[in-house]
Amino acid sequence: MWQGRRWRFRACRRVQQGAGQVPEHPTTPKGTTVAKHDTEPEGESRASASVLLNGLHVLEAFSIDEPVLGVTEIARKVDQHKSTVSRILATLERAGYVERDERSGRFRLGLGLIALAGPLLADLDVRRVALGSLQQLTDRTGETSALMVWNGHESVVVEQVQSPKQVKHTAAIGTRYDTYESSSVKVFLAALPPSEVTRLFERRLLVGTYEEHALESYVAELERVTELGFAVNDGRTSVEEVGVAAPVRDHRGVVVAAVLLSAPRFRVPPAMLDVLARSVADTALEVSARLGDTSTA
Repeated sequence: MWQGRRWRFRACRRVQQGAGQVPEHPTTPKGTTVAKHDTEPEGESRASASVLLNGLHVLEAFSIDEPVLGVTEIARKVDQHKSTVSRILATLERAGYVERDERSGRFRLGLGLIALAGPLLADLDVRRVALGSLQQLTDRTGETSALMVWNGHESVVVEQVQSPKQVKHTAAIGTRYDTYESSSVKVFLAALPPSEVTRLFERRLLVGTYEEHALESYVAELERVTELGFAVNDGRTSVEEVGVAAPVRDHRGVVVAAVLLSAPRFRVPPAMLDVLARSVADTALEVSARLGDTSTA
C-alpha cells in the first residue's frame, strides 16, 4: 500500500513555441500554411510507421495463454529478426510497457500499459463491480478506499475513492506497492503457495528488512491473515498511517484483487482498528459475491 512512500509522477512536458523554434505550422513567404506531412520525406514517414507497427505487434504477441515470452518466441510470432525484436523490447522496457521476468529472463507486459489504457479501465469487470462498494466504504468510514491487483511481486492501484477529509492518504491509479509489510501485499501473498512466497523473499523482490528468521515469522503472519480474512499495517511502513486490506475472489474462489482502506494513524485509535478491518472485510466479501464467489458463503 502507500504507507510512508512518496510517489513520483511523470508530468507531461508541454513544449512551448518561442524564439528560435520552428512554428507548429510553418508558413511559406506568401503566407500559405504548409502541412507538416507535406514537408516530411515520404521514406521517413513510412519508416516511422513501420517501427510503430512492429512495436505494437510485439505487444500483441502476449496473451492470457502466453503471458511470458522469450525473444525467439516473439520473433517467430511477429515474423521479425531476433535482433529487431530485442531492440524493440529494450525500448518498450525503458518505457515500462514490458518487463523482464525475474525467474526466466523472458518478458511480460508491464504496468506502464495501465496508465496508457487508463480510459479503458472502466471496462475491467472487477473494477466496475467494486466501484460502488468502495464508495460506500469511504462514505461509512470517511477514509480513502482503493482496489488493488497483483502483478507477480507488487500490489497495484486500479481504482480509488478519496476521503472527503482534508488530511488523507491517496495514490494515483497505477501506483505500485512492493513493501512486504503493506496490508494489500500481505493479502496477495497469503493466497500464494508458500514456495512462491519463499522465492520472492530469496530473490529480494519485496522491500523489507530481511532480518534473521524473517521468512518463518512472515509465513506465520500470512496464515493469520488467511484465518482473519484481512491484513493490517498499523504504522509498520509509516508511523503516520494505518492500512487494512481484504481479499476479493472471483467465481473460481481465486483471489483476483484486494480492497484497501488507508487512514492517518491519529484518526484510528486501537479500539477503532477492528471496526475498520471488519468493514473492509465485509466490502471485499460483497465485491466477491458480485463476481460469483461462493467459497465463503
